Amino acid sequence: MNETIKLFWRCAEKFAARGFLVAALAAMAFAGIMARPAAAEDPQIAARRASQVKEFTDAQIIEGFFKIAFGAEFHVAGRVDRIRKFDGPVRVYVESRAKPDRRAQVAEVVGDIRNRIDHLDIAVTDDRAAGNIVVTLVRDRALAPTIRAFYGRDRARQIERSLQPQCLSGFEKDAQYRIVRSDVILVVDAGDFVFFDCVYEELLQALGPINDDSSVPWTMFNDDVQMGFFGIYDQHLLNILYDPRVRPGMTQDEVRAVLPQVLPSARAFVARVNGLAR
Repeated sequence: MNETIKLFWRCAEKFAARGFLVAALAAMAFAGIMARPAAAEDPQIAARRASQVKEFTDAQIIEGFFKIAFGAEFHVAGRVDRIRKFDGPVRVYVESRAKPDRRAQVAEVVGDIRNRIDHLDIAVTDDRAAGNIVVTLVRDRALAPTIRAFYGRDRARQIERSLQPQCLSGFEKDAQYRIVRSDVILVVDAGDFVFFDCVYEELLQALGPINDDSSVPWTMFNDDVQMGFFGIYDQHLLNILYDPRVRPGMTQDEVRAVLPQVLPSARAFVARVNGLAR
């Protein structure tokens, strides 16, 4: 098996302007009709959801997809010019090593992702052996030792020296560019906004869209953007990626050939689940 590992993180400056000491590699949260009750939602997330852009041209979606689904912000080995995705059911196992216990919140996010990505069979499992995404929840002070345990001392030193991560994820793929396992590490004690911003982006990047790009202003896969929910723009990108006509290992030219059929399907699904006019 040809294995590669992709690490994701977000630099400390990302949250420094908002009073956080360190930052995260991110995530997205709830959008539209599947939102959590307002009383349970962090005010920063609610404000970002209310102000998100909801309409995009085909060109804007296509440009973002190619920037995010191809390439890699950081990678260890293997080519990064092919589609990488799971090619079967995705089962998420969550291990809580810290308080507060946020397993229920991770399960809520997994359910939201399932509802917003067509053709993706994703669910939480209580069986660690069945999990092909393993989420580990730790306190901030335990993050560095956990990274060393997962990736080894040398690589952990490189990660910590470069970006001071507060959460991160990585995956392994086979020779056909199918993701076979992803690991996600999340800090639970940095507040709700940081947690939800991390858990959405980390789980979604663990599904394959691994390249952060600062030129795409509507995506969570941009180190200058914090959301805390699964935004409409990124729903378009993930629905393209998990359309069955987009296969692991495809090149950009091969994806372009099927986009005239795939993009309308993605648009229709996103419009339906978010109650958008078509």
